[in-house]
Amino acid sequence: MAREVKKDPSELSVEEKLKALYQLQTMLSEIDKIKTLRGELPLEVQDLEDEVTGLSTRIEKIKGEIEELKSNVATKRIEIEAAKASIDKYKAQQDNVRNNREYDVLTKEIEFQTLEVELCEKRIREYTASVEAKQEEIVKNTEALEERKKDLEMKKNELDEIISETKQEEERLRDKTKALEATIEPRLLQAFKRIRKNSRNGLGITYVQRDACGGCFNKIPPQKQLDIRMRKKIIVCEYCGRIMIDPELAGVVPEKHLETKIK
Repeated sequence: MAREVKKDPSELSVEEKLKALYQLQTMLSEIDKIKTLRGELPLEVQDLEDEVTGLSTRIEKIKGEIEELKSNVATKRIEIEAAKASIDKYKAQQDNVRNNREYDVLTKEIEFQTLEVELCEKRIREYTASVEAKQEEIVKNTEALEERKKDLEMKKNELDEIISETKQEEERLRDKTKALEATIEPRLLQAFKRIRKNSRNGLGITYVQRDACGGCFNKIPPQKQLDIRMRKKIIVCEYCGRIMIDPELAGVVPEKHLETKIK
């Protein structure tokens, strides 16, 4: 049995190109429906992941600040012990001074070291208060983190459930889309994608409805309607830029035909 030779995209007739584009549009619309089913969940999951990361980073940063404050407290306690030792030494030396000048010098050193002790004690109180405040902050951030983790798990489960239900269908549609895109000449495909991207409802190609563009519903002149039905060239709506085809090519029975049957 002879294998069917695939036509080069540039060799397709205008009618064949329009059919291929409309089929592609149909598949892409189905993929869009699947994405709509997921709604804002992917963005919500991403936002929650970012928030969890941010809170975790914040908690680790606060823990680091607490450790630094505790280290400062330890340093100040060592300085207090050193100052107290100096005070004891200077007091002992005062008992053996030879004149008032030496006594006054030692007295000033004792006063200075006493002030150092008081200053260190003040710093320790400040550092301790900061540690307590930061520990409270850790508790609040940890509670918020646990809440966000629960929210994230719930949203992920929702998203995974939707993805599992639609994954196979989406992959099938994407495979068919790729195969179909290969049959459309690149320049036309690029133009179609550009139109679709700029379209609010994601339609790059539409069919004529009641003598009007099915995308923007502006009236189409009779001559242009005739050109569309002839399928000899690609017609673009002058208002919205969508590619237009006749209803029969899209597999739709025109409304005026239905009216005739009813009569």
